[in-house]
Amino acid sequence: MRIRLADPAARHARLAANVESRVVEVLRSGRYVGGPMVAQCEAAVASSFHMAHGVGVGSGTEALWLILRALSMTGRRVAVPALSFFATTEAVLLAGAEPVFVDVLPESPLMDPELIPADVDAVVLVHLFGMRCEAPPDLLAISDAAQCAGWGHGRPPGVAAALSLYPTKTLGAAGDGGLVLTDDLELARRIRRLGSHGQSGRDVHLEIGTTSRLDAVQAAVVLAQLEVLDDAVSRRRAIADRYDEVCEGLARTPGDAVHQYVLVTDEREELVRRLDALGIDSAVFYPRPMDSQPALGGGPSACPNAARHCARALSVPVHEDLSDEDVERILEALS
Repeated sequence: MRIRLADPAARHARLAANVESRVVEVLRSGRYVGGPMVAQCEAAVASSFHMAHGVGVGSGTEALWLILRALSMTGRRVAVPALSFFATTEAVLLAGAEPVFVDVLPESPLMDPELIPADVDAVVLVHLFGMRCEAPPDLLAISDAAQCAGWGHGRPPGVAAALSLYPTKTLGAAGDGGLVLTDDLELARRIRRLGSHGQSGRDVHLEIGTTSRLDAVQAAVVLAQLEVLDDAVSRRRAIADRYDEVCEGLARTPGDAVHQYVLVTDEREELVRRLDALGIDSAVFYPRPMDSQPALGGGPSACPNAARHCARALSVPVHEDLSDEDVERILEALS
């Protein structure tokens, strides 16, 4: 049987009874958009990140975009790491801001704080693979926490954090979904308003917004997963520790969420072929730096550390539904 890089179907099957009872509750309530299930999910996930308020939205991308909109970043310069999923940069552009690409550290995929220009108005901190990226002092910061569910680093730095609930995430829904987390009540209120067409009340629109809401069925799925999140992350850390015995993976610190286990190798293509032949998935996150994406003009990257990481990194399965036999099979292939 093939070993998948992520297996949300197995996770949902394992939690089927808890999910089913909550979904039935939603269906009987008739509250499919908003309502008590969504409110419970918002509060529970915010609490797990040591933050006061959660606002359910349609996706992690929309969470980040709405934060930037609510902070009035239109026309401003926003620092983003050269290494991330495209949504980080996309959200900045959709908010009408200018992304300023910052290279990553020489031996880490995280943004190098020493390279952030002095003239930017804000910075998006991407905690890639669940690794904590520190906030520079005296600069408005926002956390892209899409891969951080279950981490042990406490509150994400910055005024707000954007969380993705995509099914392959450690804390995932059964479809698209996202959350904004913040301690700022007024910011939370504005983000909720922007995600409901800028309404302050029924048919009273204070500003131009959009439709971006977490539906109650997805909230029910997330709540069921939240109950076992600590166990899931503990299992991921244990698997990563086992890999570390034979592999050169990215250096982690206590508390990292281990969203991916990332190898760094100069023989990536050969390793991909070997794993595939043995029925083991692998993937490259991410194959090119953001500043070389075709949508942004393409061309060579101006960020050499990010380019070097993109050329050498490879992710192998590390999810909690791997059996001990699966782990040993992967280790044998990597040895």
